[in-house]
Amino acid sequence: MEKTMRVTGKGKLSVKPDMIQLLLDATKVCETYEEALRQSSEQTEELKGCFEELGFARTDLKTLRFNVDTEYENYRDENNVWKNRFLGYRFTHGMKLEFDADNERLGRVLYALAQTEGRPEFRINYTVKDPEAAKNQLLAKAVADSKEKAKVLAEAAGVTLGDIVTIDYSWGELEIVSRPVERCMMSAANGAADSYAMDIEPDDIDVTDTVTVVWEIG
Repeated sequence: MEKTMRVTGKGKLSVKPDMIQLLLDATKVCETYEEALRQSSEQTEELKGCFEELGFARTDLKTLRFNVDTEYENYRDENNVWKNRFLGYRFTHGMKLEFDADNERLGRVLYALAQTEGRPEFRINYTVKDPEAAKNQLLAKAVADSKEKAKVLAEAAGVTLGDIVTIDYSWGELEIVSRPVERCMMSAANGAADSYAMDIEPDDIDVTDTVTVVWEIG
């Protein structure tokens, strides 16, 4: 029977973010379904035009999700009985705009966003342009860690470390993101400036992953 040793290695990596993801949420309750669709389309067109003036392509604004649901509210009637009534149709349009991590450009984008009629809520994520490169480095570190642990265990057990039998990796989605700014809504700004002074210095993103390696021992 083949003798083996199963060792899990852990890779750790600190990645400097170099890309901003601006996540936008536009929502509104309208009287009719058709009005909800129209209002959503108008808000989206306004945002595309706003960002186009800043040098973005209209296609840079990506839809992440879109839905229209009925909206109700609870109330007490004249007999103090709780009931609910129909308010209308709420559209929710989640969008994403990505660009290089640049505080000056971010300031111009947020200022322009504050001038729009809809002024959607937003979140700012910092991530990396090439997540695959970071993931590959992480896997290499995890395998190296498994090998180092296997050597120590083999020496301590008085056995010889042989070839790799299998490598087990889950291939799950690895999120490389920092969220220094949570959900916000900008107020319309007055004055001659065309940008907000942004001073955001996101910390490096710490990511970890594991790989399990089965080694022959003799």
